[in-house]
Amino acid sequence: MDSAYASVDLGLSSWPLPIRRSVEAALEQAIGQEVVRRIWERDHTLWKPHPREITDRLGWLDIVEKMRERTALLSELAAELWNDGYRDVLLLGMGGSSLAPEVYRETFGTRDGFPDLAVLDSTDPLVVSSFAERLRPDSTLFIVATKSGKTVETLSFYRFFYEWARHSLPQVHRHFVAITDPLTALEKLAWEHKFRLFCNDPHIGGRYSALSYFGLVPAAMIGVDLDELLGRATAMADLCRAESDNPAVKLGIALGTLAAAGRDKLTFLPGVGSLGNWIEQLIAESTGKEGKGILPVIGEPPGQPDVYGTDRAFVYLHRDLDGSGATTMAALRAAGHPVIEIRTRDEYDLGGQFFLWEMATAIAGYVLGVNPFDQPNVEATKKQTRKMLQEWQTTGKLPAAEMSPPDADALSDFLRQANDGDYIALQVYAPPTPETDIALTALRVRLRDRYRLATTVGYGPRFLHSTGQLHKGGPNSGLFVQLIADYDHPLTIPGEELGFGVLKKAQALGDRRALLDAGRRVITFRLGREVALAVERLAAAL
Repeated sequence: MDSAYASVDLGLSSWPLPIRRSVEAALEQAIGQEVVRRIWERDHTLWKPHPREITDRLGWLDIVEKMRERTALLSELAAELWNDGYRDVLLLGMGGSSLAPEVYRETFGTRDGFPDLAVLDSTDPLVVSSFAERLRPDSTLFIVATKSGKTVETLSFYRFFYEWARHSLPQVHRHFVAITDPLTALEKLAWEHKFRLFCNDPHIGGRYSALSYFGLVPAAMIGVDLDELLGRATAMADLCRAESDNPAVKLGIALGTLAAAGRDKLTFLPGVGSLGNWIEQLIAESTGKEGKGILPVIGEPPGQPDVYGTDRAFVYLHRDLDGSGATTMAALRAAGHPVIEIRTRDEYDLGGQFFLWEMATAIAGYVLGVNPFDQPNVEATKKQTRKMLQEWQTTGKLPAAEMSPPDADALSDFLRQANDGDYIALQVYAPPTPETDIALTALRVRLRDRYRLATTVGYGPRFLHSTGQLHKGGPNSGLFVQLIADYDHPLTIPGEELGFGVLKKAQALGDRRALLDAGRRVITFRLGREVALAVERLAAAL
């Protein structure tokens, strides 16, 4: 592989001088501290003095070579499934189990002779029911994917679709594949029900699992050439062994040093595509702890350089530099904003990008002094959600929370708390639709331009498995705007007393409580049933 397509161009000559010198010094320090050697030798002291949740989380370093021995098996399974009449694959997962498959689907699309792939990672009852209405049981394969084997959303999806399918399928077990770690409840369930089962390397965290079974099984189902993909990943891994001119070292040192200098809003320019959602989880969950962290800003439309504060750094990941991209980069650099440029050759360079960002994120964690492989604050929302559901089971109602219809004056009053370097996080508990996406984009642009703050958008509960760790464990610089749809839907979870709608609202209220307990600033609006219209009106009123 031509290394030109694996290069990371920091463009240091255009960076503000103090930060440029800090990066250059940090790169020299990385050589002196033998960072590359210590990573490959799995030296946990690079990050923390104790090995817990470090030495047992470094399996991603050599998973590519292990998986290259299994590509024929996965490709044969894909061909067998097509010949058996499977035309759709629905992946049931959250976070690290769902984001990489989504990237594969959006990058490679649908190919002749292979099923289509969709990802379900929303507990919204309208979203769940839409798949039940569209899919046919006899031609659908379900992939149940969870590292822990106990993710509540994933198991709720499984219960619903197993019950949905078993009434019309005499051999329903043939329609389910499980991907999990060894010795989990899901592995036990798969053996009991005779599902196809893939036990993943347990030494890989979910967000580092794109090149393991969690990513490659669904990729094989849609016809991705796994040998080519993993060949690109191997080429990148070889580059990431070098002591000098190492793309991951350059990228990771830059990201960590920028964040330490206050430029912790890593803004991705158009071109990153769905890979941005995967990078968002990887960076946010890996670095957002101990009051530190890097906030990835994905999907925010480009603005004029003067709408960005001095807390921004930019990444432009692309195949071919077009005129608009070159103009945007030049304008940002002229205004003193650091811009990192990364080029790829074609869609199969995705394999290399997965490895590059994993290694770079681990190095950024070293710079910031955090363990990039744990997620100490994720449990906070789960704990509060369980409390909400216990209340519902006891009283038939969820606990009351302070919320009101969308109000521009109330939002403006809330945002008066903003300080330089803060960000606005729109947390949306509603069905993701194109209309809602458009309305949210208009709202975030208006907020960014008015307050000169970075903006993010996340659909719940999906973002809880992505940026939720950073929201509660990272810097206390977020202004969290919850937007909760208000509707009743009878879709129930088989074997449970509650429905998907109750679960989703409990997750929203549980996260609200977890944010408040962490001393975060939160405002909650009830959107009603016309979600896109409510967001449009809020943006217009601003």
